[in-house]
Amino acid sequence: MSHADPDRRFMRRALRLARRGLGRSSPNPAVGAVVVRQGQVVGQGYHARAGTPHAEVHALAAAGELARGATLYVTLEPCHHQGRTPPCTRAILEAGIARVVYGATDPNPRVEGGGGAWLAAQGLEVTAGVLEEDCAWEHRFFFTHVTLGRPHVILKTAATLDGRTATRSGHSRWVTGEAARRYVHRLRSWCDAICVGIGTALADDPRLTCRLPGGRNPLRVVVDTNLRLPPTARVLDPDSPPGCLVACGPRPPARRRRALEAAGAEVLPLPRAGGGVDLAALAAELGRRGVTSLLLEGGAELAWGFLSRGLVDEVAYFFAPKLVGGGQAPGMIGGRGVARMDQAIALERPRLRRLGDDILLQARVRR
Repeated sequence: MSHADPDRRFMRRALRLARRGLGRSSPNPAVGAVVVRQGQVVGQGYHARAGTPHAEVHALAAAGELARGATLYVTLEPCHHQGRTPPCTRAILEAGIARVVYGATDPNPRVEGGGGAWLAAQGLEVTAGVLEEDCAWEHRFFFTHVTLGRPHVILKTAATLDGRTATRSGHSRWVTGEAARRYVHRLRSWCDAICVGIGTALADDPRLTCRLPGGRNPLRVVVDTNLRLPPTARVLDPDSPPGCLVACGPRPPARRRRALEAAGAEVLPLPRAGGGVDLAALAAELGRRGVTSLLLEGGAELAWGFLSRGLVDEVAYFFAPKLVGGGQAPGMIGGRGVARMDQAIALERPRLRRLGDDILLQARVRR
């Protein structure tokens, strides 16, 4: 009898479990695992927080002796290296698992091809690539971070169907409805950091926190070349950890720097590029700090800055069924743009989702 249909069914269950760890397991991937014996789930788990046992260990512990001779489904290839926790491959072998099914191969240069191959060498039946694309999508933050050394960058924009993010007077509350705004807060909870430009920070005075019950606040990042952010800005709220990072040029004004630091901000001087902060240097620094995902929330110039430097991995566009019009109404992306249509930044693998009356389009930037 073919394993194909039950394999996909149990891997979907593992994926649902994995999503419970999104935003909390970083810098580790949010992995889900399910132990199945004679067609019945006897144990399951997910990676809840870095430094704690991985999904496989939780699932095996829940299964206990029923793990012997069972099949383990896991969304990512089991690790075979010693990190903050022991390798999962050893736990799998000691538990007596007979078959391992995993979705995506671990691209970490330290472990690539290791876990699955080692288990197969120990006599276990190993099946790789079940719902591979879905599993890779769920682990995309981790994949980008371990392969490129920077966060996975999501460009988020809310616009009307004619591409306007506000009216000609700058009024923008609200472009989208409640369901879409609630999903944005979910994105904030999933991402390690959130970023806006100084124009958005001054115009909107946003908090950039997650307002969902039980949600997690991201690190707030403001790109502010000349340190124009006032120390009274709501984004600096010291009662909303993990805090605010203000990325500026290499020689920030000393008085403004002291004022922002006194208000609780970390001021990060960076090289200049293209007339502003070197965004590639910012992304690299965030990657060194273990930030695996960065949500860009505004504005149009910052969006083009990241896009034009090849730093955007994914777009999340929320479209509202409204028309604003007006040549002076701001658009989704600023900057110079491209001169020819064949120079356009291409997107691939689009996913559509309806949120109330609004539409969410998610797509990857084609490399």
